[in-house]
Amino acid sequence: MHNLRRNFERFCLRHQNWGIPNLMLVIAIGNLAVYLLQLIDPSNAVYNILTFQADKIASGQVWRLVSYIFIPDTYNVFFLAIFLFFYYQIGKLLESHWGYFRFNLFYFTGVILTDVAAFILHGTATTYYLNLSLLLAFATMYPEAQFLLFFIIPLKAKYLAWFYLAYNAVVVIFGSFPYNLFPLIALLNYFLFFGSDIKNVFGIRGRPFRVGSSFHTKTTAKQKHSGQPNANWADSYRNAAGQRPYHHKCTVCGRTDTDYPDLEFRYCSRCNGYYCYCMDHINNHVHIQ
Repeated sequence: MHNLRRNFERFCLRHQNWGIPNLMLVIAIGNLAVYLLQLIDPSNAVYNILTFQADKIASGQVWRLVSYIFIPDTYNVFFLAIFLFFYYQIGKLLESHWGYFRFNLFYFTGVILTDVAAFILHGTATTYYLNLSLLLAFATMYPEAQFLLFFIIPLKAKYLAWFYLAYNAVVVIFGSFPYNLFPLIALLNYFLFFGSDIKNVFGIRGRPFRVGSSFHTKTTAKQKHSGQPNANWADSYRNAAGQRPYHHKCTVCGRTDTDYPDLEFRYCSRCNGYYCYCMDHINNHVHIQ
């Protein structure tokens, strides 16, 4: 399984420019266009053309398998603006980390799983829970990154991910069948791509992520003398876990100068704020704006 995942990640890395560039921007613009068309024509004609309907799909209207991704999650203009901006920003960051191909694969695999669940459960497919799962994906990669909730309240990504998981649990337990099961479909899609890496969200140190790839290769003698950076070089440092407090903590992987006293840390001048990074990630992170 480990080798299969490694081969998959290498394939994604080699073909990272395949797919639809700025996918979440395309989806956000589509949502906005449908919202405006609904205002012009309140007869719901556009919604009826795009919505997922199993019987009409079976009769040949196959575009409905995908077209519902352009239906807004809400028609409240305030929350719609927040959702679209949030989805676009998260999608942009994930895309810059993974490349077009893997992000497209992540999103459309979620769409396919949602389609299958809607057919089996006789429900209406939406991308509401799939879009929310983008937050969990981002928090897995950058648990210490900060968001401004409602553009005012600073919160770390991992805390928003905890809230997302708690919200899903409430929906699954108290929601009405079959729609209470759709959050599990989004989580299934997440685990297909991340697996045990979810422990990063809970502060359990896992493997650090690298921009453009989520795997690290073993160091060879040739790499040691080639002058190329080794993504795993910090793993050999002495661990002094349990000693507190620390002075420096990497925003990406969470390692501190207490855990790794010989590891160097730097602060990024391009990030909007006082963000510290270890030498693995000072040149390999998404700049926080």
